[in-house]
Amino acid sequence: MYLSKEVKADIFKKHGGDAKNTGSTEGQIALFTYRIEHLSQHLKKNRKDFNTERSLVKLVGKRRSLLDYLIKTDIVRYREIIKELGIRK
Repeated sequence: MYLSKEVKADIFKKHGGDAKNTGSTEGQIALFTYRIEHLSQHLKKNRKDFNTERSLVKLVGKRRSLLDYLIKTDIVRYREIIKELGIRK
């Protein structure tokens, strides 16, 4: 499986502050970004996998809503997570 417990723990430790802090906004955004990158690579190989494409669109929407929440509450944290994950080009 591409997303093991150790990988998740590393993501939350790096972006959420603690491996057990799975509810932090930054940790969730980082996890969604990791999953989006994985699904994007899958879709490059499998163009006609429409179920995966739908899942990808839903994940992007969830990440967008979390980013909108973060920009409303704390713009400094928003700018840091955007720069750290390289979401905006």
